Amino acid sequence: MRGTNHPPAHDTAPEPAHGDPLRDPWVPAVRRALVEALAAPATGDVPVGAVVLGPGGPRGPVLATAHNEREAHGDPTAHAEVLALRRAAERLDGWRLTGCTLVVTLEPCAMCAGATALARVERVVYGAVDPKAGAAGSVWDLLRDRRVNHRPEVISGVLAGECGEPLSRFFRSGRPATGPGTGPGSGAGSAVASTGGSPDGS
Repeated sequence: MRGTNHPPAHDTAPEPAHGDPLRDPWVPAVRRALVEALAAPATGDVPVGAVVLGPGGPRGPVLATAHNEREAHGDPTAHAEVLALRRAAERLDGWRLTGCTLVVTLEPCAMCAGATALARVERVVYGAVDPKAGAAGSVWDLLRDRRVNHRPEVISGVLAGECGEPLSRFFRSGRPATGPGTGPGSGAGSAVASTGGSPDGS
């Protein structure tokens, strides 16, 4: 019978009847990366955050966190993923991040995907898709290219809307459309904004 013993409807989409066993375990780590992402605009950097977890899957220890710092340091390689990988390697005293997971709020670009594969990371988990420069399944799929000697597992779309929203807000706020820090891999720019903060349409 319609309308009996049901809570009122909300403006947001209803929760699924059951969880997502692939993505749900990674939600806390992605939220940790989102905290990092929100620190980036203070220096004019695109809000992307990353976390490296040690072996143990979603329950692995946090080895490193980072956010974009290209504008902060004038360093074209200072993407959140690269910084997090560097810090994790320093923590482990070695460049091989075997068994580790890279968690990032935005799909890695080609540079970051390459660095991830070279670091022998076991898994990449990301939130929003980057339809302009993503290299983990959208524009390119470097991490699962059969010609690469190390292919991490890739889990995409974890909190995609929440991860895309800071990017949309950042570029809507008057961020220049051209100039330093706005090229490919800088945070998807207008492509993210055009989807209302959910680059993959979810």
